[in-house]
Amino acid sequence: MFGLHFRVGNHIWNNSGNFDIFKILVKSGSRFDDEMAPSAPRTRVAVALRMKQIALDNQDRTIRRLRAQLATERRGLADHEEELEDTQVALEGSHKVIAGLTEIGLSISKKIEKMKVKKQLAKANHVECHEKFQARIHEAEDSMQAQHLIIEALVDEKDSLLQTIQGLQEANNAPAPFDGDWEEEPEEEPEEEEIEDIPLGEGEIDDE
Repeated sequence: MFGLHFRVGNHIWNNSGNFDIFKILVKSGSRFDDEMAPSAPRTRVAVALRMKQIALDNQDRTIRRLRAQLATERRGLADHEEELEDTQVALEGSHKVIAGLTEIGLSISKKIEKMKVKKQLAKANHVECHEKFQARIHEAEDSMQAQHLIIEALVDEKDSLLQTIQGLQEANNAPAPFDGDWEEEPEEEPEEEEIEDIPLGEGEIDDE
């Protein structure tokens, strides 16, 4: 194995297989003398390779760091997606609740409209019944008044007939067709209750 000769400051080091010291010197920026032994080209190649190795190590560390960041972001994204799914489920539940409440509201509105229609019909029926009842009352009053007029006419006709009979008896000196003890009863005005009970057609005089 050959040895590598390099200068650090005013000191010349002989690296015979101890490459760790060489790495330390390279990292610390040690300057190599151009007037080294003939192994200087190999030293440059080794330094170049080491620099490439360092660059690769840096790239590996960067890649590992980026992968760790990506994994963290993926976990965060997964958590965010899970939250979105939970939110979506909650929204669907809210939509179902809103739809149910809307349906209940529509049903209640329909019932209220039906109740309003029934109330209007009941009011109309009440008005109609009241009008019919008032009409019947007026008809009954008119009928009672007509019966009262008929009774008054019959009483007047009776008085007229009695006067006619008395006049004929006095003119012909004929005996009275009635018993001597007969006396004309005083006329009495019928009460309203009796007038209500007298149907139409009664109170006619029998001519026989």
